[in-house]
Amino acid sequence: MSDLLKKIEDRSAKVVVIGAGYVGLPFAVESASAGFETVAFDIAKDKIAQINEGKSYIPDIKDKTLAPLVESGKLRGASDPLVMGSADALVICVPTPLKKTKDPDVSLILDATETLLPHLRRGQLIVLESTVYPGFTREILKDQLERTGLKVGRGLHLAFSPERVDPGNETFTTKNTPKVMGGMTPECTRLAVKLYECFIDNVVPVSSCDAAEMVKLLENTFRAVNIGLVNEVALMCEKLGLDTWEIIDAAATKPFGFMPFYPGPGLGGHCIPVDPHYLSWKLKTLEYNARFIELAGEINAGMPNVVVQLLADALNEREKPVKGSKVLVLGVAYKPNVDDVRESPALDVIRLLRRRGAHVSYHDPYVASLRTNGETMTSQPLESIGGYDAVALLTNHRCFDYPTIAAQAQLILDTRNAFRMQRADFADKIVTL
Repeated sequence: MSDLLKKIEDRSAKVVVIGAGYVGLPFAVESASAGFETVAFDIAKDKIAQINEGKSYIPDIKDKTLAPLVESGKLRGASDPLVMGSADALVICVPTPLKKTKDPDVSLILDATETLLPHLRRGQLIVLESTVYPGFTREILKDQLERTGLKVGRGLHLAFSPERVDPGNETFTTKNTPKVMGGMTPECTRLAVKLYECFIDNVVPVSSCDAAEMVKLLENTFRAVNIGLVNEVALMCEKLGLDTWEIIDAAATKPFGFMPFYPGPGLGGHCIPVDPHYLSWKLKTLEYNARFIELAGEINAGMPNVVVQLLADALNEREKPVKGSKVLVLGVAYKPNVDDVRESPALDVIRLLRRRGAHVSYHDPYVASLRTNGETMTSQPLESIGGYDAVALLTNHRCFDYPTIAAQAQLILDTRNAFRMQRADFADKIVTL
């Protein structure tokens, strides 16, 4: 039995999670809860201070969960890279956004690797969770690690396990969401699976790092393409004079061969607007054009324009121009019941409305302030909702009082079918996507 395997089995292995964000902190909490001495490493010292005070800045992790782990000594935060040298397992959870050119930006992984290299030692396990294109772990990360003279598969263990965090999901958490794992060698896979099985309910091994990387991109490309399809169906239904939501709900009654997706003002978040482009970029290097990805991306990226035009048409029917109209955007987070505005289509809708001369405000109980186009906006109270010429519902937070809003607003553009129960009573002022 290898020393690392023995340490995993008796819970004496030390785990360092590099990147204490929405993926890294929940992972560190699960690791510590399973009995492993765990360090959450991050260069953001404010995050480290909060962790060590037992205070969570991640909505999915409550203080009452974090604080006892910190008090027991099983979990702590650190910004000193020296902690990496004593680790038996290092898990990299840093963001991988897109550049403005839609090319993958893996700079934070490379920065983390440079920080790690001086502290790398024989026997350690490194697992990458950040989304990358197929081949990155094998082609780039492996070579970076082997600059130390250590060899992956011979004393150094390397694997890839795509993160599957869904912020705000109260049903599926880090612990009970199945995790895919692919190692550089069978032994790398075996050790990584053994570690993860200590605190993840179901670990699914695959044949290689490349396979695990592709799994992540397939998952989110599937969603992006199907959302693109249903967004185009919404455009078709508008042309045909049909109710998109009625069509989808009726189609969803088929018990086989159909899975409902729903239209919206565009894609947002850390995965779906980004991940398919990683796959598309990789395939371009192999002289292949990922046509579904490109078309879905084009449709989804155009939805904020569709929303603004629908609102303009609705105002025009009431003999009001967009220019000079007061518009309240209801919900700016990229999905319901979270405070995350990354890639949120609401940002584009606000920008486009302002470009047309509208006076735009927003209300979102999860987002107190918002930086857009060089300006800081703050969430406005709902008490004066009747004073706006139009309300554009972009994020259907559970806490919104939809009946009251429907009664008080002059005009509502509902992009999420959130006012479905009020449409019959207020058909004259609720417009849907």
